[in-house]
Amino acid sequence: MIETVHRPGSLARVLQVIAEAGLVIEHLQSLRREQGWTLWEITVEMDEQADRGLYERIDALPTARFVGKSDRVFNRHRGGKIEVRSRIEIDSPQVLRDVYTPGVARVCLAIRDDPAKAYDYTAIGRSVAIITNGTAILGLGNIGALAGLPVMEGKAALFAQLVGLSGVPILMRATDPETVVEGICAIEQSFGAIQLEDFAAPQCFTIEQELRRRLAKPVLHDDQHGTAVVALAALLNALKRVGRRLEDSVIGQIGLGAAGLGIARLLQARGAGRILGADKNPDAFARLTALGGSPATLEAIMAESDVVIATTGVPKLIKPELVRPGQIILALSNPDPEIEPLAAIERGAAFAADGKGINNVLGFPGLFKGALDAQARAFTDAMLMAAAERIAHLAPDGELVPDPLDREMHSQVAAAVRAAAEPDGFST
Repeated sequence: MIETVHRPGSLARVLQVIAEAGLVIEHLQSLRREQGWTLWEITVEMDEQADRGLYERIDALPTARFVGKSDRVFNRHRGGKIEVRSRIEIDSPQVLRDVYTPGVARVCLAIRDDPAKAYDYTAIGRSVAIITNGTAILGLGNIGALAGLPVMEGKAALFAQLVGLSGVPILMRATDPETVVEGICAIEQSFGAIQLEDFAAPQCFTIEQELRRRLAKPVLHDDQHGTAVVALAALLNALKRVGRRLEDSVIGQIGLGAAGLGIARLLQARGAGRILGADKNPDAFARLTALGGSPATLEAIMAESDVVIATTGVPKLIKPELVRPGQIILALSNPDPEIEPLAAIERGAAFAADGKGINNVLGFPGLFKGALDAQARAFTDAMLMAAAERIAHLAPDGELVPDPLDREMHSQVAAAVRAAAEPDGFST
């Protein structure tokens, strides 16, 4: 928060000091003007310990003064991002008797006699368990489940805001796949669907596969399949705009963890041509080969691929000089991509984007809403591809993907997923 004298050049001097500190301004807003001073809110990302002198340098300006600071991210997390509320106003003794005792006993007995009625008379049909053991949180790695809780709360908040589902964060201490599976199976009856989040590879593949085998309800590892759906959507639009077909393109996948292999698998199912894959872990190549892909180096991928997708979590991994003119580059790691889109475009890339725009939030709300509406027993490739195609279709002209906060977009994705589920016989 900074005040400047209301005269030409005052704000410019402040911005110059910030620029000289090597900081990028994320947002600038005028809050009020009174008695010849304007109060500005300036948002920057900074290491406060390294840049504390910035405040003194601004205060030293003759036409400006430093007022204060806050961390908006932490402020918005204070107290948590979610809460549980009643959908019914319990405002009379009669309502209390209906929703609790003695009336609730009749509903309990009805579900005992016909378990399918739980979909009609409980929240199961609108509930998703968001489960993590914290072994692969964002690009931060194995930081533990408790440290990953803000991510799970964020997923739950998005479910509620965008499609009206109740997401319930569940933290697990277990890392052994068998123990994880047994733990989830012990509580799965409370939920209509299971979203696995931030489980590390390769254990995540075993966990998801076993849960899909044992549970007659939708199970989705979002890092694999949610990422794949959104990447496919963006790629369909990028290919269309350069006049190229997926079937005729060489796809380079850099990073063969959960996200990378999920993308490679869905692109293969969608009919992609040749798929090359690179990873620092040679064990990942066996899974890629099983999908029909070919191991390669990063340099070979950049030299041969029409499309480059990166999911490594390593900032600036792709050097700008490796980019070939006409390539499509999706550097999807958050918070920092393998190459900045602008740098790729400057080197001649036809399209370039990062994980801030091509993000799972475009996919998972509609995927789960559609699956639950269909009472699907599993997610199928047809459902995943239907979601990707609908997301791609709804992107505005000139954009690879739609606005992630567009509720109508999520509604249409859910409808497409439901329609894709029903013909395949995956509905109860």
